[in-house]
Amino acid sequence: MYSNDFEEIYNQYSDKVYSYLFLLVKNKELAEDLTQETFYKAYKKRNTFKSESNISTWLIKIGRNLTYDFFRRKKLLKFLPIEKYQEKSIYNETPPEILIKGEEVEMVYRAINSLKLEYQEVIILRKIKEFSIKETSTILGWSEVRVKNTTVRAIAALRKNLSEKGAAFDENFIEIG
Repeated sequence: MYSNDFEEIYNQYSDKVYSYLFLLVKNKELAEDLTQETFYKAYKKRNTFKSESNISTWLIKIGRNLTYDFFRRKKLLKFLPIEKYQEKSIYNETPPEILIKGEEVEMVYRAINSLKLEYQEVIILRKIKEFSIKETSTILGWSEVRVKNTTVRAIAALRKNLSEKGAAFDENFIEIG
């Protein structure tokens, strides 16, 4: 990959990487910083990219690892819902974004954020970012069977969480599979 090629890669994938990282950290500035760091690291390691996976999978995995490093440095990574250890949710900070997404989508995102971290990640990757089972398994470093099983459990936990809050679970928003 040459510099010009990498600039094209940045232009093509930076929004995808940013939106994934934003869903993990729930802070615009931090997601922007981590996105920049992701592409900087990818550029430095561009000669190690193997064509076995696609570029977006490789970039998301780098971003995920950087995010985990950040959480560890800040001692934020716990086996409890990660939202408790992050800065305040953007839902309190950016009302226009809430209106755009709508109340139902906001409720789903809040419910996702209340799940344990591995459930959050698998739902974000599989159902929101629409990565395949194989791509998700590469990003998370899990077997494909674990991705499938965790997805089913995560969706069940999400459905339970939403029903406890009196919300209907919209099968069209997140399909099981």
